[in-house]
Amino acid sequence: MDDIKLNDHNESYTSDSWRVFRVVSELVEGFEKMTTIGPSVSIFGGARISENSPYYTLAVETAKAISAKKFAIITGGGPGIMEAANKGAQEVHGKSCGIGIDLPFEAKLNDYIDLDYRLQFRYFFIRKVMFIRYAQGYVFLPGGYGTLDELFEALTLIQTKKIKPFPIYLLGTEYWKGMMDWLIETVLKMDGIAPEDLKLIQLTDSPEEVANGIERHYQRDRATRNF
Repeated sequence: MDDIKLNDHNESYTSDSWRVFRVVSELVEGFEKMTTIGPSVSIFGGARISENSPYYTLAVETAKAISAKKFAIITGGGPGIMEAANKGAQEVHGKSCGIGIDLPFEAKLNDYIDLDYRLQFRYFFIRKVMFIRYAQGYVFLPGGYGTLDELFEALTLIQTKKIKPFPIYLLGTEYWKGMMDWLIETVLKMDGIAPEDLKLIQLTDSPEEVANGIERHYQRDRATRNF
């Protein structure tokens, strides 16, 4: 519960019960807006990636390909890769959602988010609920701690069967290769994960592969639920 200041021993604990109301309020607001969005894909990546980066272009093209399959695009609402993904969605008239977080260095949501799906949260954990609750797939482009946090949280939830499996794509093989090598050569060899855990991750440079893979999984899942 990062921003609830659990380690602030000087803060009065009596305020914690009142904070619950703020948490509930944010959850209710998020649920009310997001329930109308339909099938969606969450795209993650660094806020520091510039518009001149090939990864920015890759994010735009990936969002376009996914939007063409009638999935809404959900991002963290900030600049960089998030802006690129929202831009790609709007360029093909797909739904574009931004789930922002109150941070001193990210003052506002980017300009490519639909008015109906502009959300701003105080608490990181509520924001994460919105990402995971409404997505049929996760796509990760290059990013930093926040991107890695979302990646490993999703993997943990699937590994521990807290949520149903869904596709997780790492887009940008050059960027992600070192991490994958470390997972295979170090973490797996030390029994930190099982071989099947690595199968939860798919590495590619192709927006079309990502869009087609997510669509296949979504259609299979729908068929299973309707059987």
